[in-house]
Amino acid sequence: MLMQMFSLLFLSIAVIIVMIDILPIFMDWTGRIHIGRYTDTGKWNLSITKAGLKWLNHTPKIKVTDNTRLVVLDMLRGNYTKSAIQHWQEAALLLGLTEYLVNNHDKKTEDEIRTFLDAKFDSSGQWKNKPEHIDAAILSYAVMKLEFLDIDQYKKAFDYVWDMIQAHIGEDGTVQYRKSMKNYRYVDTIGFICPFLIAYGIRYSNEECVEIAVKQLKEYEQHGMLEKYYIPSHAYHLNNSMPLGLYGWGRGLGWFAIGLADAWLELPTGHGSKEILDEMIKKFASSVLSFQSSDGNWNWSVARGESRPDSSTTATLGWFLLQASQIEELTEKCKEGANRAVGYLMKVTRRNGAVDFSQGDTKDIGVYSMLFNILPFTQGFCIRIINANSEKKVS
Repeated sequence: MLMQMFSLLFLSIAVIIVMIDILPIFMDWTGRIHIGRYTDTGKWNLSITKAGLKWLNHTPKIKVTDNTRLVVLDMLRGNYTKSAIQHWQEAALLLGLTEYLVNNHDKKTEDEIRTFLDAKFDSSGQWKNKPEHIDAAILSYAVMKLEFLDIDQYKKAFDYVWDMIQAHIGEDGTVQYRKSMKNYRYVDTIGFICPFLIAYGIRYSNEECVEIAVKQLKEYEQHGMLEKYYIPSHAYHLNNSMPLGLYGWGRGLGWFAIGLADAWLELPTGHGSKEILDEMIKKFASSVLSFQSSDGNWNWSVARGESRPDSSTTATLGWFLLQASQIEELTEKCKEGANRAVGYLMKVTRRNGAVDFSQGDTKDIGVYSMLFNILPFTQGFCIRIINANSEKKVS
């Protein structure tokens, strides 16, 4: 009798494990039936925005592991997801929905955003759960972009992030990705902190913030870019400027694009650093366009035509080109590049509005995911690009 009970228990556990492994695969298979049927940008916009709004307060957990078998073991070990990953996923969704609200008065969207903010901040405007990593800066920046709220009510949280960034400044005057990695400078950090620092510095008259953001960009240009092609390495070592990881990692280009473009947009005309960023925008736009495929996408390794297309790279670089098109000499070719990126993204959108085939989370410098699936980060930037204001709007 006891043996039968143990056998039944073992069988039940085995079934649960198999179901945990099989269910995501089955859901992906069914979700991809009739993928890419969108041909009208207006309908696509409504569909992806609806999905993004749903995810804002129920953000899908993004796996750290690439394992597709015995996933339950990763869950038990705490290796399945990490909270820091969620900050930049949520930030992208919020940035996209904020862009949507620029041209659309939508109370439901505003209410969902308020619910999200109430979960993150207390009544005094401070974080309920204070973040430990600089990833939170891009989420703070997304909150600062909200136009239907008095964002100064969250100044305590913004001040906290500024203090955290200062605590991560290394001996060279630039910001560390993690305190445990003080000798490395990551391209991700450009996207995480530079837009926030510029927006915070301009709004609260703190020029030091602006200077740090510009310095972060200039130092990466000097030590982390492949000169002839103007594409970033994943990271570089502080002591000898040794490039680390891959030159041309797609989402790395995306992080550089976000940090550069949003910092540039936040700097007022006439600011002393505006021209510096103008020139960086021009050089990077030229490089980005040179690696865009005939289908409108960029691959996860942009310089290798054999590598897989990556929707997260395509969404961020397409959005970057749309912003760069504001510079008169870049207008025509950058708008055309952004249009082609949108065309590709429509082709990889599921029936339910989820944009598919984004590269999974990176494990370490030079260790890249080979899983391609939905990613809230990509969803947010798709919403952002298609809802850009009328003078920049993709047709």
